[in-house]
Amino acid sequence: MNSQTLIRSAFIGLIALSATGAALAQGAAADKEKCYGVAKAGQNDCANGAGTHACAGQSKMDMSPDDWKLVPKGTCATMGGTMTPPKK
Repeated sequence: MNSQTLIRSAFIGLIALSATGAALAQGAAADKEKCYGVAKAGQNDCANGAGTHACAGQSKMDMSPDDWKLVPKGTCATMGGTMTPPKK
């Protein structure tokens, strides 16, 4: 096997692996919903509704109404959260 064939095979394998990972991640997200007010400090999943931070893990207080976390569908209300973002 020459080096060109080896490089092409590795590249094709990487593309296939990334496509599979994206499909799995999308499927996992389909079973989840954004729930505001249930994330503990430092455990939020992304930017908050107030715009005071733009990344996961940056919440400063437990159960902040501005921060959200992905939870299994149908469990947000039972956890004491809301699926509606807070008003700005």
